[in-house]
Amino acid sequence: MENKRKNLLVSVMHSPSFKAIASAVICALIGIFIGFIILLVINAEHAPKAMSTILKNFMYYKKTSLKLYYFGSTLVKSVPLILCGLSVLFAYKTGLFNIGAGGQYCIGIGAALWCALAWHLPWWLCVIAALWGAIAGFLKAYFNINEVIACIMLNWISLYIVNVLLHNELVMDINKSETYSIVRISPASILPSLGMEKLFHNNEYISLAIPVAVIVAVLIFIVLEKTVFGYEIRATGLNKNAAKYAGMNEKKNIILSMAISGAIAGLAAALYYLTDIQAWKTSSSVPGMGFNGIAVAFLGGLHPIGVIFAGYFIQHITTGGSLIDMRFYNPQIADLISSIIIYACAFSLFIKYILTKLAERTEKKLGFVSANANASPSPTAADTKTETKGEN
Repeated sequence: MENKRKNLLVSVMHSPSFKAIASAVICALIGIFIGFIILLVINAEHAPKAMSTILKNFMYYKKTSLKLYYFGSTLVKSVPLILCGLSVLFAYKTGLFNIGAGGQYCIGIGAALWCALAWHLPWWLCVIAALWGAIAGFLKAYFNINEVIACIMLNWISLYIVNVLLHNELVMDINKSETYSIVRISPASILPSLGMEKLFHNNEYISLAIPVAVIVAVLIFIVLEKTVFGYEIRATGLNKNAAKYAGMNEKKNIILSMAISGAIAGLAAALYYLTDIQAWKTSSSVPGMGFNGIAVAFLGGLHPIGVIFAGYFIQHITTGGSLIDMRFYNPQIADLISSIIIYACAFSLFIKYILTKLAERTEKKLGFVSANANASPSPTAADTKTETKGEN
């Protein structure tokens, strides 16, 4: 019985899933710790309360009704983060770095709001996923143009297209440079709540967007791990020349991957703005949601299910930061903490290597050698990096 327990412990410590989860948690703790030090430097007296407020978020409120309401609002705001993270993740599996999720998200905003405010279409027609990402995929596949450069240029093209499109009296209050309220102009375009608002003290922004985000994550996991198309996508990402030699159409896979990635980013925008939680204002900068999606994807360990928790966590501390006492701190301290966490993710390979060594020491300390250890020698740093790259 004792050997079974030891075997279970060692197996868990050696499992890639444990290493991915543990490294993400360690990165989060590093960010929180450094953030707390910064708060101490700024104002030591109020630092503990400020950090507590950031981490509590909706738990900051005393009334249960308010806790439920603002918990619902945090969930609503985490939906676009999760979907943008999934957008980046899907492209990354094909070996592409989709830094254009911001532009694709922007196109989704324009498409959804125009359909709702100008054409007064029902919500299910307004949920239009933009296929803007296919352009960058096409340029990469057929002209070998770096997708990062192509995406950056398309981000700004997307922004200006949406600014021009929505700067119209049909959809925007020109004096305020912001779009009209969808509830007032076209109530049928608002996403249905399916009765879920009752769970969050009648929060009017609760909608089917929340379960849809989870469903999309599960579908992406199934497609990537359980289908032939997903296998080809991952194979193309690991080595497109080997994929081509094996008979796969690597150019088609690249274009499809970027198109699907762009569609997910567009869906993120539609599911967020069709709740009417926020109006679009004529902007001079690309929405930061796409870039935040990159951070969420990597914090989630480039795993669809991990992205769900990473997206919520980032939004949780961001919203919590807005509640701190602004007499002593800038609310953007929460964004700084998020940035530190993401920066720490750059050391995830090193953290996984440390965890591997820790697992080996645990084996020796327990006087027990697992079946995995008997089958092959302990992994080196190079082996760990190769294994992690393969997982991604």
